[in-house]
Amino acid sequence: MKIVLPGGSGQVGTVLARAFHAEGHEVVVLSRQPDMTRLWRVVSWDGATVGPWAAELDGATAVINLAGRIVDCRYTPENRRQILRSRVDSTRAVGLAIAACARPPATWLQAATATIYAHRYDAPNDEATGLLGGAERGVQRGAPDTWRFSTEVAQAWEAALNEAPTPHTRKVALRSAMVMSPDPGGIFDVLLKLVRWGLGGPAAGGRQYVSWIHDHDFIRAVQWLLTHPHLTGPVNLASPNPLPYKDFMRGLRHATGTPFGLPATCWMLEIGAWLMRTETELVLKSRRVVPGRLLADGFTFGFPNWDAAAVDLVARRRQVVA
Repeated sequence: MKIVLPGGSGQVGTVLARAFHAEGHEVVVLSRQPDMTRLWRVVSWDGATVGPWAAELDGATAVINLAGRIVDCRYTPENRRQILRSRVDSTRAVGLAIAACARPPATWLQAATATIYAHRYDAPNDEATGLLGGAERGVQRGAPDTWRFSTEVAQAWEAALNEAPTPHTRKVALRSAMVMSPDPGGIFDVLLKLVRWGLGGPAAGGRQYVSWIHDHDFIRAVQWLLTHPHLTGPVNLASPNPLPYKDFMRGLRHATGTPFGLPATCWMLEIGAWLMRTETELVLKSRRVVPGRLLADGFTFGFPNWDAAAVDLVARRRQVVA
């Protein structure tokens, strides 16, 4: 297969590119800052307009668009603009490039986010539940009004995918939870540092749910979607067992042999988020997401439970830094 990965120079893109390359597939990453040291080809693009890079899509097996500015930042007006535009503009550009192909790719997997679902504690959200639309668009019960932005970005992102004129290309929105990988610089790395600094206790009580997926299962789920052409539309990429933050961090402490983790109150989190130039929503929003469509289609998870996943990730992380 020829797999084209727009925005594939980040951690999740590298996880996928490495896996496809290891299996002998042709991998092409589209990046604003081409890195020629990679084992696969890297082609320049601006993430917003159709350019010479579009030729890579013609005849490709699949496009997996992962482009989007990181959300681990303060939501200033300029950062909000960049977060939204980087997602919508890149999705539209990929759609226009596919539409112009003489031999369009059979499949377009488009990054999306589990943040599209409601903040809730009471029940899990599969692809058919927990969406916010109509009069409730962007509004979440029990959630601060400032969280509206993230949900609206998620909705606009998928709208750009749905509006793309690609009748000969199957489209799938990857509503992904946090991808846990032992590679440096990702979310697992951040959580690991918190635990090792003694800060891996409950946050604001710790009952908010954490949705996650082990990197091996993420890779396998993407491969499953590429080889099961009847699956279209939104698909949740998340472990079938999300769990409260306090239990999530307890599992990570056990995996690292850390005996305790200091709890943090809301006001402590606000100060910490300000110092780290990020937002408390990333910790406090309850994301209770389950992979309804994958499970119904027969997909099985290698790491369905966090405790075993944490042990594996910690062991592999030690190998990375050894």
